[in-house]
Amino acid sequence: PEFRFDQVARLAAPGDNVAIMSRRLEAGTLINHNENRFRLPHTVPQGHRIAHTAIGEDQSLLSWGLPFGSALCDIEPGQYICNSRILEALAARHVDFDMPASPNFRDKSERYRIDEQQFVPGKQVERDPQQQWFDGYARSGGRGVGTRNYLVILGISSLAASYARALATRLKDVAPNYADIDGVVPIAHTEGGDAAPNNITFVLRALSGFFVHPNVGAVLAVDAGGEPVNGHMLQRFMAEHGYACDNVPQKWMSLADHRTLASALEEGEATLRRWLAPISAFTRSRQSIEHLKLALQCGGSDAFSGVSANPLAGAVAKQTIRLGGSANLAETDELIGAEQYILQNVRDLATAQAFLDTIESFEQRAGWHGHSAEGNPTGGNNFRGLYNIAIKSIGAARKKDPQVRLDTVIGYAEPMRDPGYYFMDSPGNDLESVAGQVASGANLILFTTGNGSITNFPFVPTIKIISTTERYNLIATDMDVNAGRYQDGEPWDDLSNDTFDLALRVASGQRSAGEKAGHSQVQLWRNWHQTQAVRHSSSQPTAPSGKPLVIKARPSVDAMFTAYRTETGYASDQVGLVVPTSLCSGQIAIMLVDTLNSRPRKIDAVSRFATVVHTEGCGVSGGDNEALYIRTLLGHAAHPMVRCALFLEHGCEKTHNDAMQTALHERGLDRSGFGWASVQLDGGIEHVIDKAVRWFESALSSLPDPVRAEAGLTHLRLGLTSTHPAAPVTAEAAAHLVAIIVASGGTVVVPNNTPLLTDDIFVDELRIDRPAKPTLAYGQCATHNGFHIMATPTGHTVETLAGLAATGVEVMLAHVNNRPIQAHPIVPLIQCATNIENDDMDAVLRTDAADAATQADHLLDMVLRVASRRYTPKLFGQGYTDFQMTRGLLGVSL
Repeated sequence: PEFRFDQVARLAAPGDNVAIMSRRLEAGTLINHNENRFRLPHTVPQGHRIAHTAIGEDQSLLSWGLPFGSALCDIEPGQYICNSRILEALAARHVDFDMPASPNFRDKSERYRIDEQQFVPGKQVERDPQQQWFDGYARSGGRGVGTRNYLVILGISSLAASYARALATRLKDVAPNYADIDGVVPIAHTEGGDAAPNNITFVLRALSGFFVHPNVGAVLAVDAGGEPVNGHMLQRFMAEHGYACDNVPQKWMSLADHRTLASALEEGEATLRRWLAPISAFTRSRQSIEHLKLALQCGGSDAFSGVSANPLAGAVAKQTIRLGGSANLAETDELIGAEQYILQNVRDLATAQAFLDTIESFEQRAGWHGHSAEGNPTGGNNFRGLYNIAIKSIGAARKKDPQVRLDTVIGYAEPMRDPGYYFMDSPGNDLESVAGQVASGANLILFTTGNGSITNFPFVPTIKIISTTERYNLIATDMDVNAGRYQDGEPWDDLSNDTFDLALRVASGQRSAGEKAGHSQVQLWRNWHQTQAVRHSSSQPTAPSGKPLVIKARPSVDAMFTAYRTETGYASDQVGLVVPTSLCSGQIAIMLVDTLNSRPRKIDAVSRFATVVHTEGCGVSGGDNEALYIRTLLGHAAHPMVRCALFLEHGCEKTHNDAMQTALHERGLDRSGFGWASVQLDGGIEHVIDKAVRWFESALSSLPDPVRAEAGLTHLRLGLTSTHPAAPVTAEAAAHLVAIIVASGGTVVVPNNTPLLTDDIFVDELRIDRPAKPTLAYGQCATHNGFHIMATPTGHTVETLAGLAATGVEVMLAHVNNRPIQAHPIVPLIQCATNIENDDMDAVLRTDAADAATQADHLLDMVLRVASRRYTPKLFGQGYTDFQMTRGLLGVSL
């Protein structure tokens, strides 16, 4: 075949020496360009680049006039531009064409420095004298104008996250009865629940910004009681920093003040119901565009994001600023390589230097963890033509129109106080970044995407702008704007005016595609552990052997439990599992599980469907952290209790389905035994849910009914932990329980953060060495029966349970203090306390009622009843669960 250059390729800017292919072209294709004719020696995928003119060795490769790499050799017109990373990424995708044998360019990264002598302050776009309006909710106390009116359940720390979700579920159907209430939503996140977090200022700023946000009609703020970030701390922070919290209808609760979860839910529900009528009395009124504050965000970017979608968001921001409004650009690492463009128009030298200082600080933090911004581009970015962070950043920067001036640089979640164009420090992780922008005051989100990101924020509407018509047609029901119309020939002014008009309609109450889909999620900038440069290898202990510890010998016990006999052994339950391969498919996994659990099915094949929604797999560093994450996720997918599992990718993440299939193969697992679905590639939310339901129905219909049979303790796998130091008799009872199970051939796994391992009685009873060394890595499957200790990088209880479950344990037992903890969504958790009466506890151990051996027998009986499915732990049965994976010591947001 033969084509004109303009039929198949696009220059991002005049003067570029590489061109973006607008369609896939096969090897041997002829291209006519400027009276020259050249042949493609290799197949070039859509969105990838070719040289359209000769490029000499060491010459810079240019897109949008900026360098993203240096030629390793002379490059002729028509040659496929590729670095080593893109060749590896395509190989991982098992592409159906022959790739070049070696790269022809290396990444180019040079720190940009300001020439202070040549610096000229920029000018902002001229203010439009005409007024334009939207209909919004005017708030008192300088809170601004809301585009929505929500009741918010603010989980102050991760330990209150499950409560916030559970309470919101109880009230999910009330909003439609009130014309001016958009909903009751939970703010449930992963932060503030572990000791001395390094991100505490970010968390407090974000929560404070949520609290006073103009889209929030009232706030029920809830903590668990006593955690590092709590209600008293948040109230003090808001008072010290001048947040207008007195103007927000509010109530503060602590779960520690309630005897049971049920009583806490009843009080929370009663409070919210009392607010419904008065908050519904707020009505929309005509408001100036001066009160519109845009969050400019991108996710799942491709090569055309910088051509159409990002410039379109920039055009809407430009018009908003002309009318007196504000816009907020974020994602610090996704501007590395585009500094020159951003600073072509900036208020003053101090602002320019603040921007560069923010980038340097971000790079330093990543460096503490042994990473760099090059860890930011995902597998989806690579596959769709973004070769490195520089070329990704050059396109991302187009969310700032060249005529728009950078006015102000702010920290994560700091308020936007004046009109203008802002840059906010944040990671490239979409959800973490959006949360900061919302906390800074953004009341409308413009979210650009190339692959088709479907994420939304709970109480601020998101307008999705997709880069190409081809991708829009694939996932149209989940997108709002097709920016590909520009590439199809539609005049730019028409497209930008239409999009600005849509923004005003959505700000005035028209629901966006994401709001219609009915899903949202929130994630704060996650904590990081390293705070200085160290020898990173010293932070990684030698890999555990996987062999159990030898403990004090005890007589075996002839106890039995009723289990399912499976092809691989005995299991205490049979569950259908949806495995989201990244954070962005998590909400769709919940929707899918809800659909599956509400449909008629072959009831005996599985007892229920479940999912493990998390915050990982995208926008986070790789290396050891990514290996830990994949190990834990696969441990759940291959868990003995899981009869069938389906992997659900978003489609543009690092840990996409292809990556998971490779990981399965490396672990000797057959990929054909699992289901596979993609939110983006399967056509959006509705289509992917239909596909996944059909897969489960087909998979389950071909399975025989599971057979119940009696099993001995050799088949019992118990996870044991404690959140607080135990009374002597309790510690002794725990040791007896371990000894009984292990002596009878079973398995017990304890995390190395449990206080039991520092308890003299427990350690001496089992004769464990001090200090006890882990036999399993976090989330490592226990393949040998016996007593194991699992490495746990943090003290977070939910992260601990996630790792324990991945080892293959089928029942977990936790000794807690006066407050129960969130259970695991798959593996039942028994919770017991000593001398504390609490209706949420499954067992109360008495220091004066029985000896340790008797208490151990009581606990073993309860474990066996749970393993036999004759008893369901209380909070587990109520669905009071959560799931959160650790990032280890060296994981950091990128």
